[in-house]
Amino acid sequence: MDGKAKKSGNKKKKISKAERLKQQQEEEERRQKEEEEARVKYEKEEMERLEMERIEKEKWLQLEAKDLERKNEELEELYLLEACFPEAEKLKRDKRLLTQWEHYIQCDGSPDPSTAQEINTFISLWKEETNETFEEVIAKSKLVLHLIDKLKLILLETPPYDLQDKNIVQYQGSILELQELLHLKFNTATEILLRQASTLADLDTGNMEKVIQDENVILYVWANLKKNPRYRSIRCSEMQIGFEIPRILATSDIALRLLHTRYDHVTPLHPVPTLLQAHASTVPLSVNDEVKSVQTAVSNELQEEYKQPEDESNSVQEEEIKVEELGVGPVQMTFVEEEFEDTCYELEMKLLSETVSTAQLLLLENAPERPDFFEDDEVDIYQFTTLGGVYHLDALELPPQCKPMKGWMIMEILKDGLQKYIYPPATTEDFETENTFPPIEITLEVNENVIFFEKPMVARWDAEGKHWKTDGISNVVYKSEERLIMFSLETFGPVTLIQDTHINMPYQSWELRPLDINNMLLTVITVFTEIQIQIKEDLCTLNSIKLKNETHPSILEGKWMTPVSFCIALKAAGLNIFPTEHSHFYVATNYKVPLVEMKAYRQMALLSSAFAFGWSKWNTQCSSKKVVFKVSKHLPKEEEPIENSNWTLLMFSGDRAQRLKIEEDSEMFSEALKEDTEFHSTLYHMVKDFASEETLEKVRSSNCLFVDCVCQMLLLTRLFSYS
Repeated sequence: MDGKAKKSGNKKKKISKAERLKQQQEEEERRQKEEEEARVKYEKEEMERLEMERIEKEKWLQLEAKDLERKNEELEELYLLEACFPEAEKLKRDKRLLTQWEHYIQCDGSPDPSTAQEINTFISLWKEETNETFEEVIAKSKLVLHLIDKLKLILLETPPYDLQDKNIVQYQGSILELQELLHLKFNTATEILLRQASTLADLDTGNMEKVIQDENVILYVWANLKKNPRYRSIRCSEMQIGFEIPRILATSDIALRLLHTRYDHVTPLHPVPTLLQAHASTVPLSVNDEVKSVQTAVSNELQEEYKQPEDESNSVQEEEIKVEELGVGPVQMTFVEEEFEDTCYELEMKLLSETVSTAQLLLLENAPERPDFFEDDEVDIYQFTTLGGVYHLDALELPPQCKPMKGWMIMEILKDGLQKYIYPPATTEDFETENTFPPIEITLEVNENVIFFEKPMVARWDAEGKHWKTDGISNVVYKSEERLIMFSLETFGPVTLIQDTHINMPYQSWELRPLDINNMLLTVITVFTEIQIQIKEDLCTLNSIKLKNETHPSILEGKWMTPVSFCIALKAAGLNIFPTEHSHFYVATNYKVPLVEMKAYRQMALLSSAFAFGWSKWNTQCSSKKVVFKVSKHLPKEEEPIENSNWTLLMFSGDRAQRLKIEEDSEMFSEALKEDTEFHSTLYHMVKDFASEETLEKVRSSNCLFVDCVCQMLLLTRLFSYS
């Protein structure tokens, strides 16, 4: 029974052929219906998309047409605003001339280093001075260092189009002469000191120890008078300076000298880029010709206008005499002369504007080739920087000691002067073992005004090759808290500490924030530090440094300097945030076209009295022909951060500025235009769309020297390419 029931059940489930065909037909109809619905939906969506694209394109074209229509007007207004740059350059040029005149009328006895006759006379007269003590040389060195710094500033601050090749050669030659003469004077003073070593000997050890120092120089001299072979550990009683010398030095007639100069007069001077002058001078040449031609034309016009024809009637002459008596002639002449002067001034400013912009653009151009002429163990001076000055470590032959005789001091003076003790000697064949000349162990204090973010490298000066090298130095130990560095040195000579030049590049972020009109704060955050730079009027100062989120004191805080002087001081302190033309070979950069970068910096500087600017992560996502950054007109107190809601994202290509639809925390980058906004040809007109009249008045009333100073700092830091 169960088997039959099962069979009958199976028969009920069986579908006939007609039913199967019907089902297949229904399925096919349903599939076709779904495909038709999908096709209709796709066509509808595609039509909507195309319509939206058409509307967007039409809107885009309308915006472009509107932008093009007002472009000339906006550029003309920008040109008037950017007239502050040539005006600032003219003021700086006048200030340089005024400084020379003020020095001339002071008559304080110090030479003008830019005048060859004065500086040569100063050098010649100082060479003739003899028997100067170390204290006297140190006192004179302050003036010498001031003259050297002044010459370096002239080379760096004078625009390339105002520098002539002969002046560069003259200034650099004077710098080298002053450096060499100063070191020679230190050597002569050391010799005079060592002649008196026996009279200055310590009662306990029998050897001489002398320390002389000021803010620029530290001298430590130890004279080995007793020659005790067991006295091989030399420690300065006043500072943490020490030597561990081998037996052969402990038994020799020698003196050890450490001359720590907090400046570097050993590293060769960097060449002044004279090609910039040729490049800059070719650009405004046509404008210069135009100035001369217009001057000639207007001058001729004046002459023709007031020249009387020979065949003119007497009545006309009488009439003119009457006019002259009324004073009309001179008034007309004065009017034309004023018009002539105005025309010449406009052309002069146009010429200066082009030369300034050309010089600014050249600051942003990268070197095409990487320097690769460095030997093994030679320090790449483009990759590393000397910090903390130079330690001149010397072993010197003791000169004959002065002897008292019948109330007189008898002194033997060697013809060749102070002689260095060669260690190790050129030939070692006369000595028994190879270990007779082991390395000298040295302990040095690190300059307290210099920041090392990593363990510094030690380099020695190769006098023959004229470069720094890292060979011959071993067992380097750096104690950062005690600010001590210990190492073994195979031979005596100048040594220095070096750090990676680009250790603080690329930057992690940056912000420009106005504090008041003609007063702003630039914050640069790197992997190791946060640096705040305040710019007020035409000067800069270090506002604060943070290391590991803690404020770090610095001697630069509160010292106001020009941008170039400030840049030099910050580099010397180990806080280098100023890329060079070779930096892109050593740092992963975010390359931007120099012209776009320059235009952005100039226009940001114009707005810096009233608007804040900030780093955006999207700057790395856009093309090299565009920059993206944040801007805000909502300015809380200095300590408070600007909220994200108050930032606006802008994209700028040099010729067009636009607000972006995306936010800083969006997931993907898009160049889509923010709703209900328009294009503009300049940043100034872009921010006008959402700025108050009071804010714009701050922009228009900014001091030209302040704007120029901000622009210089932006050009020196290159925030868009190195963050």
